[in-house]
Amino acid sequence: MPTVYDVPVDAFITRLALELKEGVEQVKPPPWADYVKTGVHAERQPNSEDWWYIRAASILRKLYVKGPMGVSRMSQAYGGRTGGRSAPGHARSGSSNIVRKILQQLEDAGLVAKVDKKGRTLTDKGRSFLDQVATDLKKSMDKKAMAQV
Repeated sequence: MPTVYDVPVDAFITRLALELKEGVEQVKPPPWADYVKTGVHAERQPNSEDWWYIRAASILRKLYVKGPMGVSRMSQAYGGRTGGRSAPGHARSGSSNIVRKILQQLEDAGLVAKVDKKGRTLTDKGRSFLDQVATDLKKSMDKKAMAQV
């Protein structure tokens, strides 16, 4: 059975975001999501209307690959550089509020659980969900490859 490691990252995150949008009712952007930046390093809000689902899919994949992670470490992963025009840029964390809200929604859906003093990790249901999406993606990619031959 294919896992997350067996499919391309960009295709997997896109497919997982679509599955979260259509199949998981607990994951939905709050009303303020249209107006916020994703961190102090960003100049504007995201262009995509589905950025909340893409970020949630990315967080799920990151938990699958890197194990238990806390909000602070996760927000650092979504950070960037500020400044850099007349002085060197400095690293800044992404919005921890966005990461926290997404993790809370994923907890409500039963895909993520808290681990004492380590952060959050995937539940068995979450790992199974990601493996199922990877399997479906791999099958569809194999069908496309066979059709081209």
